[in-house]
Amino acid sequence: MSTGLCLGAALSGINLNTKWAVDMNKYACESLKHNHPSTQVRNEKADDFLALLKHWDALCKKYVVHSSNYSGSDLAQMSNDDRDDENEPLPNELFEVERLVGICYGDPNKTGKHGLCFKVRWKTYDSSHDSWELMGSYDSPECIKEFVQHGHKESILPLPGSVDVICGGPPCQGISGLNRFRNYDELLEDERNKQLVVFMDIVNYLRPKYVLMENVVDILKFAHGFLGRYALSRLVSMNYQARIGLMVAGCYGLPQFRMRAFLWGALPSGVLPKFPLPTHDVVKRGVVPNAFSQCLVAYDETEDKHLKKALALQDALSDLPKVQNYQPIDVMENRINPKTEFRRYIRLSREEMTDCSFGDASPGPKACQLFDHQPLELSNDDYQRVKQIPFRKGANFRDLKGIQVGENNIVEFNPDIPRVFLPSGKPLTIRSPLVG
Repeated sequence: MSTGLCLGAALSGINLNTKWAVDMNKYACESLKHNHPSTQVRNEKADDFLALLKHWDALCKKYVVHSSNYSGSDLAQMSNDDRDDENEPLPNELFEVERLVGICYGDPNKTGKHGLCFKVRWKTYDSSHDSWELMGSYDSPECIKEFVQHGHKESILPLPGSVDVICGGPPCQGISGLNRFRNYDELLEDERNKQLVVFMDIVNYLRPKYVLMENVVDILKFAHGFLGRYALSRLVSMNYQARIGLMVAGCYGLPQFRMRAFLWGALPSGVLPKFPLPTHDVVKRGVVPNAFSQCLVAYDETEDKHLKKALALQDALSDLPKVQNYQPIDVMENRINPKTEFRRYIRLSREEMTDCSFGDASPGPKACQLFDHQPLELSNDDYQRVKQIPFRKGANFRDLKGIQVGENNIVEFNPDIPRVFLPSGKPLTIRSPLVG
C-alpha cells in the first residue's frame, strides 16, 4: 500500500513519502525498507508501537517542547549522581553510557520484563556491543535528552497531529475463507483480528488527516461483516468522515480479478476522497456480500461507459524469457521489448515512474531487470507429471490420464483405462489420500 500510494500520488502531482512503518514480520520489514530506504521501519508488534508512541510523546514534551523547564534544577536533580561520579573510576563489572542510538517498547532481550527500552552505545565499545536496556537501568538523563532532541528533529517517530495519512491492512487470516478454524462467535479471541482494534487505536491517537485501510472481502462477509462494521463505526465515533468501497483490481488495468474492501476516512476539515470508477472491463468472478452490494465501486448499469479491454495473465507475462525446470540465475536482463502499453509501464524503473518513495536515496539502476524469475525446481518424475496436465484454463491433476472424479468430488483411478507410466518406470498417478 505504501508503494502504491506513493506511485499514485506522484501521478497526481503530489510528493508523498512513507515516513514510518511497522510490521511484526521481519521479512516484510526488510522488503519495505528495500523499497523505501528513507522510511523509519520498525519490526515490532503494533500494540507495542502504540505504547512507544505514547512514551515518545511524553519524552518530547519533557525534553523538547518544555526543555527549558528541565534544563535547570529538575534536570540537575535527576543527574546529580552522574555528575558526582563522573570523575570516579567505574568498577570492572559496570559500563559507561556513551550515547543512546535507538528506542523501542517491549521486551527486546526476551527477559520477561516489558517496558520502554533504549539501545545503548557503550564507551570504548563499537556498535557490535550495543544492547537494549530498560529505561532506568543504565540510562543517563543527559543522554536521554540528547537522544530525544535529535530524534524529534529527525522525526524518528510520529507525534499526534503530525501525520497526513495512515494506511494499512490489518491481518486477514482470522477471517479469511481459507481459514477452516474461524471463530464465528468470538472473533476478537483471535489475536490477528485484534490488530484491527489496535489499528484504530493508533488512528485515534495520532489523528491523521486521512485513513486508508484495506482488507479481504471476508471482513464484510464473515459473521455478518462484524469487523467491517466495527472499523466503520470506530472511524465515525472518532468524528471522521468514512466510506467503504469494494474494488476489483482487474477493473483498473491489472491481469487479475482480486476484489478487496477499502475504508477511507477523512477529518471533518478535509474532503473525503471518492473511489475512482473502473477503467477496464474484467473477467468476472467472486461474490459481493449482499448487505454491502451498494458499496461495490462500479458504473450504474444504465450509464454509458467506455472501458478498456480486460487484461489477462499473458498481457503481463508473455514477454518474459522462457525458463526450464532448473533455472539457477537470480537476476536476469529483460531484453524482450514489451509490445503493449501495460507491459511497457510495468517494465519501467521506479525513477521513470516518478516514484517519490525513495526520498533522497538513489533509485538504483534504470535497466529493467528480472529478479527471482525461477520456477520451483521439481524432480524429473514430478516434472513429467506436470507436463501431462492439459494446457487449458482450470486444468489440474484431476485431468491426468487414468483419473476420474466420482460422486462428492472424490478423485479415484479409472478402472477402464490402463495405468500410464513415466519414462522412469514409475506410474503417472500414485495412490494417495486424494487418489484412492
